[in-house]
Amino acid sequence: MSPESSHRTADAARSPQTDAFTDRLKFNGDNTFQRELRRRVEDYFKRSGHPQRDNARMYVKTAIILATFIASYVLLVFFAATWWQGLLLSIVLGFATAQIGFSIQHDAGHQAYSERRWVNRWMAMTLDLVGGSSYLWHWKHARFHHTYVNIDGYDSDISLGALARFSPQQKHHWHHRWQHIYLWMLYGLTVVSWHLHDDFRDIITGTIGKRRIPRPRGKDLAVFVLGKLVFFTLAFGLPLVFHSIGTVLLYYAVVAVVTGFQLAVVFQLAHAVEEATFPLPDESGRMDKPWAIHQLETTANFSRNSRVITWLVGGLNFQVEHHLFPRICHLHYPAISRVVEATCREYGVPYHVNRSFGAGIASHYRWLRRMGRLELVPEPPIPALVPQT
Repeated sequence: MSPESSHRTADAARSPQTDAFTDRLKFNGDNTFQRELRRRVEDYFKRSGHPQRDNARMYVKTAIILATFIASYVLLVFFAATWWQGLLLSIVLGFATAQIGFSIQHDAGHQAYSERRWVNRWMAMTLDLVGGSSYLWHWKHARFHHTYVNIDGYDSDISLGALARFSPQQKHHWHHRWQHIYLWMLYGLTVVSWHLHDDFRDIITGTIGKRRIPRPRGKDLAVFVLGKLVFFTLAFGLPLVFHSIGTVLLYYAVVAVVTGFQLAVVFQLAHAVEEATFPLPDESGRMDKPWAIHQLETTANFSRNSRVITWLVGGLNFQVEHHLFPRICHLHYPAISRVVEATCREYGVPYHVNRSFGAGIASHYRWLRRMGRLELVPEPPIPALVPQT
């Protein structure tokens, strides 16, 4: 599985315009480990008889999430009569919104939801329904982040500008010494920033972070515009017919903060932790590790034994498996994680895990504090790529 094929999506049927914006780095070409790992995972599916996509449990989960989203929204806008009812329903709506992102949209955006292209596309557009952009997500997450995890200047997910320092290569500012304290509050504003600023900036400038992207055209542009119109109507227009502007803004803020905090923290526990590395290419644009090894060194799992957390975060506590096999439905991650871990152990390749959610939080906290102190982080040695006896 090459880095290009690992996250190939229906939307990535390449146009002449697309290739002008890729500017790919080159990874070490020794894919011995990757080929063997892929063979073993494919063998698991052959033996088990489970389909990698179009899983009945996934459709049931989708129905539960969407039903919760619709019910909590309707009750909040049309039936909530007291402040505590509004607060409770806003929190539930925030969790349901995050669930749409973690489970439905995320799988569909990676083509891991269904074998049918049109099903994946429609499910991916649930992100537009809740105020994001499936078009920008494809570039920011599926293309840039998944290929260039934790590479400063290429992975925009680790770049918050002057607000934070996640990588040892990023510029240190005096206020970063307190980032392990103030960032937790800013994480809640992640979705607010997307809704009101980031998506519009990225479309207007044609950039995500330091990376150029093609601006949407045709159907992609129509989905972006219609998605924003639908979201702002649901978030502000319709509620303002029945409630005061102060009430609408208050409960919008609750929903957005609950959603944003979940999305931000789950990402940070996967990549901005002590176990992960932040490598850079050499002057010729080459990485010294194979792509699969790079994914393993820059990614960590957490809470693998918690079925509740696995359900709530759409399997993204198995980020290692997700980064290696993004086109497999997240419901299979717990099972294939045993295959991945055993293969990593056999080949002497790192497999990073924090045993619990709390352990992941603590690791992220320590990493933020360490980066705030302007420490340099040494790179680990290159792992062996042959089975160890």
